[in-house]
Amino acid sequence: MRGPAEAGAASGAAPAGGAAAPSGYRVWALAGLPEVKPGDDLAKLIASVSPELEDGDVLLVTSKIVSKAEGRVIAADDREEAIDAETVRVVARRGTLRIVENRQGLVMAAAGVDASNTPAGTVLLLPFDPDVSARAIREGLRDVLGVDVGVVVTDTFGRPWRSGLTDVAIGASGVRVLDDLRGGTDAYGNPLSATVVATADELAAAGDLVKGKAHGLPVAVVRGLPHVVDGSAEEGARALVRGAADDMFRLGTSEAVREAVTLRRTVREFTDAPVDPGAVRRAVAAAVTAPAPHHTTPWRFVLLESPESRLRLLDAMRDAWIADLRRDGKSEESIAKRVRRGDVLRNAPYLVVPCLVMDGSHHYGDARRDAAEREMFVVAAGAGVQNFLVALAGERLGSAWVSSTMFCRDVVRDVLELPENWDPMGAVAVGHAAAPPKERPARQAGHFIEVR
Repeated sequence: MRGPAEAGAASGAAPAGGAAAPSGYRVWALAGLPEVKPGDDLAKLIASVSPELEDGDVLLVTSKIVSKAEGRVIAADDREEAIDAETVRVVARRGTLRIVENRQGLVMAAAGVDASNTPAGTVLLLPFDPDVSARAIREGLRDVLGVDVGVVVTDTFGRPWRSGLTDVAIGASGVRVLDDLRGGTDAYGNPLSATVVATADELAAAGDLVKGKAHGLPVAVVRGLPHVVDGSAEEGARALVRGAADDMFRLGTSEAVREAVTLRRTVREFTDAPVDPGAVRRAVAAAVTAPAPHHTTPWRFVLLESPESRLRLLDAMRDAWIADLRRDGKSEESIAKRVRRGDVLRNAPYLVVPCLVMDGSHHYGDARRDAAEREMFVVAAGAGVQNFLVALAGERLGSAWVSSTMFCRDVVRDVLELPENWDPMGAVAVGHAAAPPKERPARQAGHFIEVR
């Protein structure tokens, strides 16, 4: 049974790998489906209006009717509260519009909470587990009609960098959701090294061409692409969601800044993985945007990129520290313990020594004002160091700021051959954290605020 909307496509190109491409496919919407109610068996409803389904067909089912059948309709006088309840993480916010990660792991507007095509005073939530929903429809159709089809549950998404909406797969069963062409070649024999096709999303978009957004046609069928139907393919549409570690655009601008600030934690154990010098230089570029008095630039960053330079500095600093501790009357056992605790710099694969320079400072000839002048520059240096640490976190690098160079500035200047007017303001150990940071108690901003 054909619906009022039907489309077709044909292609004579052969896909990578040399297999013959399908000569064409057809896609049409199913007409005649009744209004879906909680508890309805979607497989039986679909079978009743499309008994001629065949093995290898793919059904594209709008998530709204899945949500209705599963009772995911809730009373909600305030849609924003429903969005809050379904949100795991805010990705970006502009005014009242929110892009969030929802409970299903999908990044989308308003957590997928929909107030359209549902009675006033209610909203539709996405299916609890769209992959499970797709599997149930597929198994139901096998039981009712004896056919082996693929099922894709679809929803409407906006996309970064692109205007307009399209349907994508949020659930799938019996469908190869990703077609990994890496290792093959293109039509010119060039190797494919990064090509992974989002087949399930392409199917969802094809179905939307005939379902439409306002035609009351929530189910479409694609025929002629049996190679995408695979009864053993049960990774589901969740495989389409890019993992956080591989997502270069995980956050909006302001959210990224806040997360980088939150990620900035003191790391004391590093792996042996090398540090990208370019990442450190990008962090320095962020550091020198800090505010400074009198339009000065009071920051300098000494990058210790070779093991020889790091060990030469750290050995000299250790000797100076031991000498200071002995002058303080510390026992050799106490000194050894303290030196071991200070090994965070020695364990890091990369060191940075931020320095303060007072070029451009004013001299008043008055001790009080001259002291305040230096404090202004020290605050500016601290702001630069904080920018640097946050930017490193944004580069997914761990760091630890250690104050030890401030106690032996002459030694540091001598070993690193720095100008006399460069004051080392601690050292920053940089590297890849060997373990996730430990949880720390949240600091309530209100505890640090006084309002007058």
